[in-house]
Amino acid sequence: MKKYIIRGGNKLSGEITISGAKNVALKAIVASCLTNEEVILENVPRISDVHYMIEMVRGFGGQVIQDGNTLRITVKSIANYRLPLETAVKMRASSLFFAPFIVRCKKAEIPNPGGDRIGARRIDMHIEGLTKMGVSIVNREDGYFYASANSLKGANYTFHKNTHTGTEQMILAAVLAEGSTVLENCADEPEINELIELLNLMGADVKREENRRILICGVEKLSGARYKIKSDRNEAVTFAIASALTGGNVWLKEVNLEFMGAFVKEFEKAGGKVEKNESGSLRFYIQDKVSPTEIVTKIYPGFMTDWQGPWCVLMTQADGESKIHETIYEDRFQYVHELKKMGAEIELFNPPVDNPEDFYNFNSDDCTKDTRHAIRIKGKTDLNNAVLSMMDLRAGATLVLAALIARGETIIYGVEQIERGYEDFDKRLKKLGADIEYIEE
Repeated sequence: MKKYIIRGGNKLSGEITISGAKNVALKAIVASCLTNEEVILENVPRISDVHYMIEMVRGFGGQVIQDGNTLRITVKSIANYRLPLETAVKMRASSLFFAPFIVRCKKAEIPNPGGDRIGARRIDMHIEGLTKMGVSIVNREDGYFYASANSLKGANYTFHKNTHTGTEQMILAAVLAEGSTVLENCADEPEINELIELLNLMGADVKREENRRILICGVEKLSGARYKIKSDRNEAVTFAIASALTGGNVWLKEVNLEFMGAFVKEFEKAGGKVEKNESGSLRFYIQDKVSPTEIVTKIYPGFMTDWQGPWCVLMTQADGESKIHETIYEDRFQYVHELKKMGAEIELFNPPVDNPEDFYNFNSDDCTKDTRHAIRIKGKTDLNNAVLSMMDLRAGATLVLAALIARGETIIYGVEQIERGYEDFDKRLKKLGADIEYIEE
């Protein structure tokens, strides 16, 4: 069991480099398995999710050489098209191995995907789309999807809800399919564009068009490539809020503001300022006081669902009542109970919504009568120390931010969640002046 002990109240200062994007690295590893040539990935974060992906690739016969933040991946052949249950269920991205297995082995046996439990997160659109491409898929009682296809055929498919991983699934399958594939209502996140960049470097023919449309012309084979992963905007927001909460004197290197527009807009509404120095590093700080805000999470380019937990901590320090309305996942307020242990005044509620099926990105069938989609946060509230548990990756970062400004000593269990997406989180915070101790029992 791993835990953090954090003694709050320290002002953070210094400079930190934002890591490569987790949600690009995992998909880039899968893309590397579509060719028998070497793919070199740079700026890969050293996190447990990447470790599990490497473990799976090595398990079915691939060679992965890791040198710091660089991976050299060569999959000459795939010896085993069945992913091990104990590893695959730890992360949602494992479901993306459908494409390399079917392309190279004609079969795939993939467990129901794991990852954060922040909602049902069904993969019905993945299955529906792959079926249109000629894949036969059966979901058996053992928790596995059994898939087979002699070849993948180009197809037209429209996503009925925004799905980041579903869009990537179809792109990965279509690049080596026979003929052309047209995908409509695709997710528009920049991480998907990075996957497209990599695949095109490998010889694929993938084009984004207007109105969330992607056109893929299948090619006969893909080759090796070298690709540097851009910085993680989720990590950038976490450290930006950490800076604002603790004195505003942390400089962040390798931040791409182009993909953080919705965050910066709301941050400035809340009284925040963004300063850029001569070297290009950014400092996020509060000019005077934190002003209350009303946030509605949206698909890109809107305010990300991954940002709302850390934003909630910032709003506990606002001068008045704030609201956050979650529209992407139906069960993403698990951290609220933990923050209330610290004295945060937060109320869950359901706002009135016209046409909820269109407004929300999740399926209403996955909600219970007790599900709440929004919170009211009363500020300004002093937070106290407590014993807490991390329920998922972003909730874990949320609790750490709260502990950094809380009075006294806070103990947070479940550090394994943080390790899934943040490289050396405690060490980097300590470098900035945080009083944080990592303990493994």
